[in-house]
Amino acid sequence: MAFPSVSALHLVFIFVLETMDIDAYFERIGYQNVRNKLDLQTLTEILQHQIRTIPFENLNIHCGKSMELSFEAIFDQIVRKKRGGWCLQVNHLLYWALTKMGFETTMLGGYVFNPPANKYSSGMIHLLVQVTISGKDYIVDAGFGRSYQMWEPLELTSGKDQPQVPAIFRLTEENGTWYLDQIRREQYVPNEEFVNSDLLEKNEYRKIYSFTLEPRTIEDFESMNTYLQTSPASVFTSKSVCSLQTPEGVHSLVGSTLTYTRFSYKDNIDLIEFKSLTEEEIEDVLKTIFGISLERKLVPKHGDRFFTI
Repeated sequence: MAFPSVSALHLVFIFVLETMDIDAYFERIGYQNVRNKLDLQTLTEILQHQIRTIPFENLNIHCGKSMELSFEAIFDQIVRKKRGGWCLQVNHLLYWALTKMGFETTMLGGYVFNPPANKYSSGMIHLLVQVTISGKDYIVDAGFGRSYQMWEPLELTSGKDQPQVPAIFRLTEENGTWYLDQIRREQYVPNEEFVNSDLLEKNEYRKIYSFTLEPRTIEDFESMNTYLQTSPASVFTSKSVCSLQTPEGVHSLVGSTLTYTRFSYKDNIDLIEFKSLTEEEIEDVLKTIFGISLERKLVPKHGDRFFTI
């Protein structure tokens, strides 16, 4: 059987690009100051508007629906139905939008670090985007969520600390493989009963993921997209997750536990507030904080797989 070439798949993707409405995307992320310049400022604005309006979430899995990977399904879910999605969806949408705008883009694949196992995932489970502006390369990623989410594009430069509001990010290159790490602040949790919560990140220096600069297509992620939403070993079948960035921090809902992280609220310390919700409160919080109205009943889940906010 003959398989389509990468160039043929790219042409199919370009056709899909032409059938979708970039103005609908801009409206979805609340981006009104559309600039003609394909520069770093515009790239930063698009990233920040997306992460503050489109949640990182896997709620379909816990509503009895699938996390679909076709671009038509992603556009319908996120733009038309005003939902969120996980990295394979929200970063696919970001890649489409930046390409549509005229940016020079490359889809990349990453391997997420697992702290309990002290190693990176064996499968390529994360999608991120490389953008080249005037010969300079940047990494943009709207799909990691929680307090690990970058707020600005990262220069593709090895060994350079890049301070942002959430944390200091650092990219390091070794033998063609790039590593994204994060240097975090201390945390203050006023709710004493949650001081030892398994949702809290315990490490000041946190490895996030690794990647190479090999160009990818969305088809490269199909098997992992199925695995992540079906395997009992997947954190996403173990936990229902929803997070959304704000101008000062990030809201996260894991199972029935709602948190709000306010970055650097005083003396280089992050404030993390916890609240346990009832099922009725979860539905209200999804609407008021995350802007999500679900078509099916959510069964919130907080399993035993490692996952921090």
